[in-house]
Amino acid sequence: MGKNKLKRFAENKTFDNVFQPKRDEMICGFELKGNWNKTVFKNNHPIVLELGCGKGEYTVALAEKYPEKNFIGIDIKGARFWRGAKTAIENNLPNAAFLRTQIELVDYAFAENEVSEIWITFPDPQIKYRRTKHRLTHPEFLKKYKRILKKNGLIHLKTDSEFLHGYTHGILQLLGHPVLISSHDVYHPDNRELPEEITSVQTFYEKRFLEENKKITYIRFKLND
Repeated sequence: MGKNKLKRFAENKTFDNVFQPKRDEMICGFELKGNWNKTVFKNNHPIVLELGCGKGEYTVALAEKYPEKNFIGIDIKGARFWRGAKTAIENNLPNAAFLRTQIELVDYAFAENEVSEIWITFPDPQIKYRRTKHRLTHPEFLKKYKRILKKNGLIHLKTDSEFLHGYTHGILQLLGHPVLISSHDVYHPDNRELPEEITSVQTFYEKRFLEENKKITYIRFKLND
């Protein structure tokens, strides 16, 4: 393991905005489940998650833009979100936090109706058929999101993968979940209906994809009862 990773892991342990429970802690009763606002943020503001947050670009940028909301970036790779956690501290963003855990455990980390919104930013599309269940918009993941989302909670998927974009559309149609906004190219000049943060915030991977002339897609949807 490189020295930089070890340094970042060590520094993460000193950050008040980073939480790194062990898997057993999550499954057997995570103490912050249902208590994020009370214990961490000390307010009753809506909670927004960024799943597979990487370096935490959306978590930090949205926390700056919306101080009336609380944001939590989730990723298993702590050396990546170290950058976002450190930036949040440097920029004095008390409404940004980071959780190191597997996304499959998201419903162990949050209680029913605890989350208002979810961002899924450039996840691995898991194209191979045997990896289907690992796609973050697979029906089993949607069930997990449904458990923790408030009624009419929003989910955003931003990806360079036309495959994942199409797969998600198919799953939503099959299950009867409404698509509110959809774009095959968020940077097309005709996309006036897209929220400003769809294009104003660019992740590390998005910048790389744009350099490769890949189109960036977006879906906003809700989960029906």
